[in-house]
Amino acid sequence: MDKDTVLIVDDERNMRQLLKIHLSSYFHIKQAGSGKEALSCLEKEKVDLVILDIMMPDMNGWEVCKKVRETSQVPILMLTARGDVKDKVQGFDIGADDYLVKPYIREELVARSKALIRRSSPPSVNIGEETIEISDLKINRSERQIFVCNMEVEVTPKEFDLLELLALNPRTIFTRDILLDQIWGINGIRDIRTIDTHVKNLREKLRKQGLSYNPIRTVWGRGYKFQAPSEIK
Repeated sequence: MDKDTVLIVDDERNMRQLLKIHLSSYFHIKQAGSGKEALSCLEKEKVDLVILDIMMPDMNGWEVCKKVRETSQVPILMLTARGDVKDKVQGFDIGADDYLVKPYIREELVARSKALIRRSSPPSVNIGEETIEISDLKINRSERQIFVCNMEVEVTPKEFDLLELLALNPRTIFTRDILLDQIWGINGIRDIRTIDTHVKNLREKLRKQGLSYNPIRTVWGRGYKFQAPSEIK
């Protein structure tokens, strides 16, 4: 099996080499000595995880993270000597997925890296011409039916459309405006609270039918995405 690819972004060559030594047994390693070099690499190649330093001369880690988040949802692990709570909060606010303070423990770095890649990977979805199956959840697209543990769940047409759209695009975060456009149409209803209501009702119906996990994840400040049981923390 091919290894996942980790991009190490740090202006200190010795730190990049140390990280490579610690991670190369588990991942294919790419390196960037600056923020601009990192962005160039991400434009050209597929990367499964970015390990990002903050203090760099041309573009600091905050700027790189913001820029990456304009076009990509690749997992980002901030690895830095800055351990203040305000720095951690800022990292999460701008789109970082995890934050680890130097000096780090090798085993923890490896474990966090594996977890971030695992959670970002598309769930195991069996998509045929007619059905989507994830664990105990089954979506029959041709008959527009949803089943939990082989028992049909009574849903509205819009609730079906919502779950189908999320399940077919498991790595995509949909804003409420995009969901309104996709499901209700550009000229349809424009109250974003409609999305929240449909998500709430759909979650409740699936839970009452016996689904043991929540398949619709709220991404705070952004919108909603599909999640499989393996993605739940």
